[in-house]
Amino acid sequence: MQPSRVQFLALATTLSLAACGGGGSSTPFFAAAPAPAPAATTVPPAAAPAPAPAPAPVAEEKREQDNRNAFAPADPTATTFAAMGGNPANPAFDPATTSRWAGVLGGAAYRVEVPANWNGELVMYAHGYAGTGNGLGVGNPSIRRYLIEKGYAWAASSYSKNYYDVRVGVEDTNALALEFNKIAAAAGRPLAAPSKIFITGHSMGGHITAAAIEDEAYATANHKVRYNGAVPMCGVLGDTELFDYFAAAQVTAQALAGLPKYPFTNWADISTQVTGTLFSSLSPSIGLTATGVKYASVIQNLTGGPRPMFDLGLAIGGSFSAVWGVFGGDGTITGILNKSVIDTNRFVYAIDTDPARSTTLNAEVLKLSAVADANRLRTDGLRWIPKTNGEFKIPVVTLHTLGDLYVPFSMEQIYQKRVAAKGNGKWLVQRAIRGATHCDFTVAEQVAAFDAMVKWEQGGPTPAGDDVVTPAAVAAPSYGCAFTNNTIGIDDTTTSTNTLRGIITGTPALACPS
Repeated sequence: MQPSRVQFLALATTLSLAACGGGGSSTPFFAAAPAPAPAATTVPPAAAPAPAPAPAPVAEEKREQDNRNAFAPADPTATTFAAMGGNPANPAFDPATTSRWAGVLGGAAYRVEVPANWNGELVMYAHGYAGTGNGLGVGNPSIRRYLIEKGYAWAASSYSKNYYDVRVGVEDTNALALEFNKIAAAAGRPLAAPSKIFITGHSMGGHITAAAIEDEAYATANHKVRYNGAVPMCGVLGDTELFDYFAAAQVTAQALAGLPKYPFTNWADISTQVTGTLFSSLSPSIGLTATGVKYASVIQNLTGGPRPMFDLGLAIGGSFSAVWGVFGGDGTITGILNKSVIDTNRFVYAIDTDPARSTTLNAEVLKLSAVADANRLRTDGLRWIPKTNGEFKIPVVTLHTLGDLYVPFSMEQIYQKRVAAKGNGKWLVQRAIRGATHCDFTVAEQVAAFDAMVKWEQGGPTPAGDDVVTPAAVAAPSYGCAFTNNTIGIDDTTTSTNTLRGIITGTPALACPS
């Protein structure tokens, strides 16, 4: 199905024509004696010229993603969804008393939950990358229990398309926020318009969250929402720079394996050889050869520099295997763009233990350049991959795990520099978490970040955060301890998080001071 969108209309110039009129003597001039007056006649005014037709809008070109129209909600007939179980720590609150509505809006499935004691505020949740299948699924926010116990309503969209379609994610999330009152009224519970709207999300949903609050998004989106605060988690905060990192990881792997100039898109032809040169094992855990140790240093520096949890994240976190699996693309991000957006020219590759090899690596490695207009502004709405320019003036608190190598910690560093360059650093607080894989947070850590953002938005002091850009700070053995909370609660159901946090807390060299 096509996503719900308002088509762009070109502005037409309106021509204003003033009617002409004149006055004067009703007596005509004659050269001879006056003649009988002729019968009165009415002369119709000359017809005003028709205004020139407005120029037709220039049609935007199509891309592969525009032709993918077989997406459908997994359960298009759903009208509700299950209540949460009770919380022994808060027996006075009954989760079954919330209003829970499900449906389809503009081809996207949605869920909305409103507690009986609604506080008048709405939280939009943006989920992460859902793959390339046609089934559209909508999930609940990980901090759902906190939200409903505190009186917040929340809503989440499946988005009307899968793939890495952040444009659709922003539009469908905004459209659902704007439809909130109609959904409630149709369900028999008329509500006042939300007094505040917040947004949070994971991974690609973190990109959606950060993009949705940008001035550019508000100016160009078809569905416009002004958010009051945001919490992007493990987010693609560098937008297309994530794909530059994937490409840099590939070209350096090729070079270190002795194939520096092999065509980038022909990765399948050499993947076995490169893998065997760098790794003794790749999945489920990673083992490195001597050359692979040098490669690991390159990856550490690409993903945020020396820091706690990198070694554990690479060895057993599992997120780098996902990076290895995306090599060999054509730079269009599987048809989201028509031209390559990948650019590796800014990277300086470093092997910390081998400066001489670093020099030769930088000299021989394949360099890729983006097509200049691959991700340009559109005339029909948001960019195909919306930008995170750092142009916002609302409280934003981010979370990122140090061992994430899929959407790496360097995304936070890129974001901080962009926000600071726009003069908006006072609106951004960033927190490092000592997790070993992608989005590896406990619910307690996520609740603390959202709660800090809300109190800040309500007029409280700027919450504490971490310095994400000073190398010495990031490399400190205790970095990330301030906001890491390894407590496993009743809603921590992710096996990888529970397992990895157990390893971390059981390893003295990794555990934070209690």
